[in-house]
Amino acid sequence: MNCEVSILLEHRCDQLKHLSDDSLKQLPQVFKKALQYVKRFSRFTNQDAVKQVREVLSRYQLAEYELAVLGNLCPETVEEANAVVPSLKTKGRSHDDEAIEKLLNDLLMVKKFE
Repeated sequence: MNCEVSILLEHRCDQLKHLSDDSLKQLPQVFKKALQYVKRFSRFTNQDAVKQVREVLSRYQLAEYELAVLGNLCPETVEEANAVVPSLKTKGRSHDDEAIEKLLNDLLMVKKFE
């Protein structure tokens, strides 16, 4: 998820700052742009909230890409969730509308208390 990448890149940036005073000038442009992007589009900024989101989404036996899409976009309705992750409705999966609604409510609770 973007929020996890943001935490990792910020940590790496902090490590580089401690190694050298000129480290920010030495950071590749791609690194700076990637950090800027994930900071801008991260739905969760608090590290504890990021862990909670990962835990909540992991309970639902989602594929890694499904987990990332739902964590990044935080859809508000079942219809939105199914539109952005059509595989939630694949035959043979245990994700009915009620389970998806519960997942979205769990995400909303994390966001509210962040």
